[in-house]
Formats: sequence, C-alpha cells, structure tokens
Amino acid sequence: MVSLPALARRGDAATRELLSRGARRAGWTATVLAHPGYGSGGRVRVLGRVLLAPAGAHPEDRRAVPGWQRFLTLESAAAEVVVDVAGTRTVVRSDDDGLIDATLTLDLPDVGALPVRLTAGERSSATVVHLASPDAARGVVCDIDDTVLVTGIATPLRAAWRTFVQPMTRRQAVPGMARLLRELTSGAPHVPVVYLSNGPWNLAGPLSRFLEHSGFPPGALLLTDWGPTPTRWFRDGRSHKRTSLQRLAADLPGVRWTLVGDTGEHDPALYEEFARAQPDRVRAVLLRDTTGGASRQERFGDVPVVYGTDGDAIAAALPATS
Repeated sequence: MVSLPALARRGDAATRELLSRGARRAGWTATVLAHPGYGSGGRVRVLGRVLLAPAGAHPEDRRAVPGWQRFLTLESAAAEVVVDVAGTRTVVRSDDDGLIDATLTLDLPDVGALPVRLTAGERSSATVVHLASPDAARGVVCDIDDTVLVTGIATPLRAAWRTFVQPMTRRQAVPGMARLLRELTSGAPHVPVVYLSNGPWNLAGPLSRFLEHSGFPPGALLLTDWGPTPTRWFRDGRSHKRTSLQRLAADLPGVRWTLVGDTGEHDPALYEEFARAQPDRVRAVLLRDTTGGASRQERFGDVPVVYGTDGDAIAAALPATS
C-alpha cells in the first residue's frame, strides 16, 4: 500500500511537471544557481539548483524580494548541467528536486577557494569550492538559525516572520559568533568551514551574503529541500544533519571538527550522538544557550562541551585544548 507521504510526493512531482510544461511553452528555460561546496585530496563536492525562469531573467537577480517569494520557484528535474572546475568540464543532471550534488575527482591546486561555473543551456552561475588544506587537522561545522543568525525558532510566529517576511539585510547576527568562528579557523591555512542547516536551499543566496557581510569565515553551505519525501510529509531535519556529519567525516578523513550549534532544537542530541560514535573526529562541541543560562562546561564522553549565551561567552569559556 502506498503511503500518504509517497502520494503527496507523486502529486508534487506531477504538479511541477504540469507547471513546467506551461512555463516552457511560455518561453521559460532552465537556469542554474551555484552554491559554495567543499573539497580536498583531489575530490570536490559541487552543489547547485536548477530552476525554470523567463528568458533573460535570473533568480539570483531578485535580491530585494522577501523570503516568501523565494519559495515561488519551479525546479527543473533531470536538467543537464555543465560543471567547469579546475580546467575540467563535466556534465551532470539535477535530481527530482532540481538539485545538483556531484562529487568529482580532479587534479586540484592547493588553494582555498577554487572557482566553479555551472551552466544550464545558455545561462550560467559562478561560485567556489572551498578546498581544505591536504593536511588540515581541524575544521568547523556550524549551524545557522539561532547559532549565527537570530531567528527565534522556539517562537514559531516570530521565526516565520523573520524567515519569510523580514529582508535578510535587516536580520541580526548572534553577537560574537563571527569572532568565535574566525578564532576557531585562525593559525592554520585553509581550515574547512561548513554551514550545516535545516534551512531551505531557496534561501542559500541571501544566507551566503549575510554570512559574508557579517564577517563570518567563508565556507560551504549544506541546506535541505523542504518538500515532501517518499516517507515523510516534510523533510527530516535530524536525518539531514546526521547524514551530513557522517559524509563530512568520510570526505575529509583527517579533520577533527568543532561542532557549533544552539540548544533551541536538535543540535545537542545530534552532536552528542556523533561525538560519542566518533570521538576521535570531534575536538569540541560549542552550543549557544538560547535560554540565557550561565556559561558552563560538560563532556560528551571524551569531548569537551561549552555552553554560552553568545559567541563571546563561549569563547571566554573555551578550554585551552579547543
């Protein structure tokens, strides 16, 4: 018997196909949005998203539109995309949600930011793949909502207003977090940084600009699709973060990660699960306490855990070995 989420998934795909046919008849064609990826040791992970858009228009040009309008997109499944990186051209296809997630094996230069260009039809988009140093021994995985960006997930109406209505240019960074991440990445070349969030790919462009303008170190974005899946009405945020952490551990095997998050959702439980399963891969867990509690330290097994109300409070409580 087919489950209701599976039926919803089929209905979503059928609706998208119907709308896509009408859009193509109206002259809309595929366009691609490139998102920052990561790589090391001759392998890169290239990320992007393919949409249908009117001729001459590009979705990334809509910088001033409110967040809710960024969800009014028409993803293009099975679209052919040309990836140009490190002098190599590779053809890939988008998945059922229009997403590009391709791992390529290449001869890579030893640089921090490797230019990448994705092309769908006659339109293209540029980004970078952040290359970790081949001998990188540490890296940072950082949540976004209520960790670096004030969202207020615990208050759903306020969080919805900030996400869907308030312009990203008016959003506030969590105090001290940019300084904390810069401190965590200082003193060594090309320390990998990955911003891991349950936020939707629709907001990748504004989030990237927010991080840059707020002084956060550059890094890859790992977001998620909010549509129905074959087994769920809504994406599984825990599964997204869990599998992303496991993949990072496999893709960058020499790196010990500092995991940065907040106490508002699932970060403490997920980070503890990962730290206890792979303690040799975690340097520390740093959690912004959204309840406003006093700074404190504890441990997940052998891994130190630091709580603080913001980045400065966490930095002040960091153990010397972190």
